[in-house]
Amino acid sequence: MASTVTSSKTSRPGYGQLLRTRGAWTFLLPGFAARQPFAMLTISIVLLVQHTTGSYGAAGAAAAVTGVSMALFAPYSGRLADRFGQRAVLIPGILVHALAGLTLTALALADAPLWALFVAAVPTGASVPQIGPMVRARWGVKLQGSPLMNTAAAFESVTDELTFVVGPLLATALCTVVDPAAGLVTEAALTLVGGLLFAAQKSTQPTVTTGGHARVEQASALRIPGVRVLAVAFLGIGSVFGGMQVSLAAFTESIGEPGLNGVLYGTFAAGNMLSGIACGAIAWKAAPQRRLVVGYGALALAAAGLWAAHSVPLLAGLGLLVGMCIAPALITGYTLVEGLVPAGARTEAFTWLTGAVALGQAGAVTVAGQLEDRFWGGAGFLVPLGGTALALVTLVALRSRLFARPRSRTVARGVGHRSPVAVD
Repeated sequence: MASTVTSSKTSRPGYGQLLRTRGAWTFLLPGFAARQPFAMLTISIVLLVQHTTGSYGAAGAAAAVTGVSMALFAPYSGRLADRFGQRAVLIPGILVHALAGLTLTALALADAPLWALFVAAVPTGASVPQIGPMVRARWGVKLQGSPLMNTAAAFESVTDELTFVVGPLLATALCTVVDPAAGLVTEAALTLVGGLLFAAQKSTQPTVTTGGHARVEQASALRIPGVRVLAVAFLGIGSVFGGMQVSLAAFTESIGEPGLNGVLYGTFAAGNMLSGIACGAIAWKAAPQRRLVVGYGALALAAAGLWAAHSVPLLAGLGLLVGMCIAPALITGYTLVEGLVPAGARTEAFTWLTGAVALGQAGAVTVAGQLEDRFWGGAGFLVPLGGTALALVTLVALRSRLFARPRSRTVARGVGHRSPVAVD
């Protein structure tokens, strides 16, 4: 399939050119609406379960089960979408997720035992619609071979972070002002409406690969060494998200201002969004592998100071700085997927990375919740420090795996019915 974007060597790729891509708005607007609930899910679970049990440890554990379930099932959802089409996977998943989220809410309000919440959390997480990876896969179809791919990766990161500015603020307001259950109920409703609107956009979804050579394109993306390295890096990023969510909630509760939780987390996400905008506007000359290592080092360094912050202004400033360091790592990681992974497996590759973030977040909310319950206030901020440090060591040691390795086999007619070409 040929790219629908025409670019000249003299034109500089930018957001204006990206948004003029034919057909882009048909999936961008419903995609934004459909991914908004994801930013509300974890914080809504934490606030509801903490309200009904009085324990951040229990709240973090329930949210962690949801995150682990999503991390385990998301790649299979991505693989099914590559094989059968996004719409075929989205519609049943949306319905299951809405029902499971409402069940979890009802059990929490009924003071059900923790194990019952865990049981409901499994399908809630497993059925989270993978809208972000699906939108990125649609960009891959539209921009195949275009220099706008890095801009699209930045744009998607900005869109993700915009949802993480709005989502926690909305969820916190609903849970603290309206009712502790209002966050999860709204999340389920928005998932149903937004997800169905996105699923209706059939014309822009990637073409399903068929034919005798489909198995070559559909080999698991996790078999590629570079994808595994990126997954470890994204685990560390997930530890920042999870550690921040629990620790900020505990901090604002300890000072008697729970409503500030959404503001502080929104400031953190705003830093991510602003740096994402800047990353997409820069014409990078450095190799993406080098940018990832340098950017990740900055993230680990910024996260090291969170545990020492004991005032709202200082915590807001550090949160903004940490957020500004996340976007470059995320954008570069997603950009590397294009060169590492064949087109027929990219939705799955994106879901592995998204799942790695969710898994890191799940582990982080569990550990941070226990630290907040058992030690001093702010102890949960040690989780982002440890998670990013370990991921950075792995990234530096295995950075050579991030370069695509040529393969000698060929792929016959596949997406777009092109002539046989060497896979590089």
